[in-house]
Amino acid sequence: MIRTESVVVEPSGKRSILQCRTQRHFDAAFGILLESPGVKTSELQQPDELEEILGYQFHNSALLAQAMSHRSWAHEQVSPRDQQDARNLHNEALEFLGDSILGLVVADYLFRAYPGASEGELSRMKHRLVSEPTLAQASTGLRLGDFVRFGRGEEKSGGRRKHALLADVFEAVTGAIFLDGGLAAAKNFVEMALGEALRTADPIAAAAADPKTTLQEKLQATRQPGPQYTVIETLGPPHRRMFHVELKWNGGAARGEGPTIKAAEAAAAQAALKQMNSE
Repeated sequence: MIRTESVVVEPSGKRSILQCRTQRHFDAAFGILLESPGVKTSELQQPDELEEILGYQFHNSALLAQAMSHRSWAHEQVSPRDQQDARNLHNEALEFLGDSILGLVVADYLFRAYPGASEGELSRMKHRLVSEPTLAQASTGLRLGDFVRFGRGEEKSGGRRKHALLADVFEAVTGAIFLDGGLAAAKNFVEMALGEALRTADPIAAAAADPKTTLQEKLQATRQPGPQYTVIETLGPPHRRMFHVELKWNGGAARGEGPTIKAAEAAAAQAALKQMNSE
């Protein structure tokens, strides 16, 4: 391994060592030798405590450091001319990988736990388990937000409490563990972190929580065309948007509202299901 070092200042004011490495390491996930030229990393604060929380000890500590680094932090570590180098520091690629690994682990668990469930039931349960609220709750339970490295702006805006960012770091950690220890290690982590949510997964509750899919299946069962959602109005300032959606299907219409388009569509679908049941 070839290594050069320089001193950088963290947003907190602490000094740390920024290392540029050209390294070759064994990738446990794929069983191959990888070469990572110019990967930049810096020492993570309290890595031992974090590994204890995760229930996994990393062989390649750089993966853990990258998993806990938000893009806002990464862009502060490089010069304005070298912003592309920030991608070697932040966790978005690990998040992309972790999303797929998480889906695989959850799908495998549900397939084994509910052998008699239909494809639709399994899909709804999986969708709920890998959703932002579920992952953010798991991330909060593990205190991952306490360890994430944010840039000054994101820190001031409350990044450690944002559900989307907490869900993202959960996926990034899953991806990092997969690369470092393979699928078995990632599976152990996911099942530990989502333990209660996995054990209490229920097809009926999942259906109630996903009215859009339920409506779609209801219409398909009677060979009707799929529902059409249209945003008809957006109210409120940028930080407090309220979306109004109209839903139309063969012979009916319903409306819903919510802080996001997705939430408004779900509300409209729920209203449509109630209307169908009353008829």
